[in-house]
Amino acid sequence: MSIPAQNAQQTSAGPQRWLGLADAAARMQLPVSALRRMIAEGKLLAVRRDREDQIPVDFLAEPTDDGDPAVPVKGLAGTITLLRDAGFASAEAIGWLYAADDTLPGTPIEALRADRGTEVHRRAQAAGF
Repeated sequence: MSIPAQNAQQTSAGPQRWLGLADAAARMQLPVSALRRMIAEGKLLAVRRDREDQIPVDFLAEPTDDGDPAVPVKGLAGTITLLRDAGFASAEAIGWLYAADDTLPGTPIEALRADRGTEVHRRAQAAGF
C-alpha cells in the first residue's frame, strides 16, 4: 500500500522530529504492515520526507512503563477524522496540528498530548466551515 506522497516541507510550522515507519513500528512493538494499516484507517498521519514515509514523534505518547509499547496520542485519531472530513490532506492536517492557537494556548498537538482533546476537536470541527 502506498501512502500519498505529500511534500512535508508544506508543514513549515510543523514537527521538528520525525520517525520512519520502521522506527515508529518498533517503538509501538508492531509490524510495519500494522502501522501502515493504522495510517490507512486514519489513526495516524504520515508524509513522505527524505524518500521515506514518516510520522511526527509527537504523535506517539510515551509509554508509562519501561518495555511498554508507544501508542498514538489520545484523541489524535478523532482529530484526524475531523480534519479529513474538512478536506485536509495529510500534510495540511499535520500543519494544522502544529499551528499555534492562542485560544488553546499552544498548538493542537500540545493540547492533545496534555489530554485536552475536547478543545482540539471543537477547533477541528470549526476548521471545516
